[in-house]
Amino acid sequence: MGTPLGNFIRAKRDSIRPEDLGLPAHERRRAPGLRRSELATRAGISVEYLTRIEQGRDRNPSDPIVKALADALSLDAAERTHLRYLAKISGGLCPARSRPVPPERTVRPTVRRILELLEPGIAFVTNRLGDVLAHTDGFATVMLDTGLLDAEEPNLTRYVFTHPQAQAILTNWDQIADEQVFNLWLGPSTESFEWFTAEFAPVAGAEFTRRLHRHLPPPRVPLTMHHPRAHQLSWDRETLELPTPDAQQLVVWLPADEATATAVEQLRHRPRRATLRAV
Repeated sequence: MGTPLGNFIRAKRDSIRPEDLGLPAHERRRAPGLRRSELATRAGISVEYLTRIEQGRDRNPSDPIVKALADALSLDAAERTHLRYLAKISGGLCPARSRPVPPERTVRPTVRRILELLEPGIAFVTNRLGDVLAHTDGFATVMLDTGLLDAEEPNLTRYVFTHPQAQAILTNWDQIADEQVFNLWLGPSTESFEWFTAEFAPVAGAEFTRRLHRHLPPPRVPLTMHHPRAHQLSWDRETLELPTPDAQQLVVWLPADEATATAVEQLRHRPRRATLRAV
């Protein structure tokens, strides 16, 4: 059985073009990317040890080994952070753990007050699984016609992969899909990750599974939408991490251009709902 660490190393190895690392490009290869022997040589470890890590038979490589693998794969800063995180959680995986449970959904009163202060801005509280736990009325104004808030417990990840409108509304759907799947690896906990993926993978299909086993950090780009009423909207996004016990994030969308700001003002003329909705 593999581990998140082994899956990541194998996925990254397969994605690298040998010529980018100064290796011969004309050699015939049975598969794209680096051979295990090439990566092992670059990292200064044996092929047998690298095989054990990739296959999940060695779950606790030392910090120097993790750093050597990061150097050998030429990882950027975000990928190095992710590699260290995967090394940490892979060492803690154990078949004897108790049955995974859903994460806590409570939003602290002070965080609710922050949302109220952000009105009429576009802001919401979420977790790494994609649950929309609370949001401003401004967020509801924008998302009312998209179908996201129709669910009793709205979830961005479920929306992206299963809602019939999602791909039409999210014009950079592939990018957002990559972001939502990558976020799953970062918490709220290994147990909640396993609970969510076990429940969700059967209904999400191959697009979800393919991204889950790739889990390479996606670049951060503006969110673009083809809104049912406002047409093209473009957002810059800022994410504020709440304290560790919450395992939640405060996300703010800011109009990326004047056309989006104008469209939002027009949407606000519709009947308003309560200032803050917690779900």
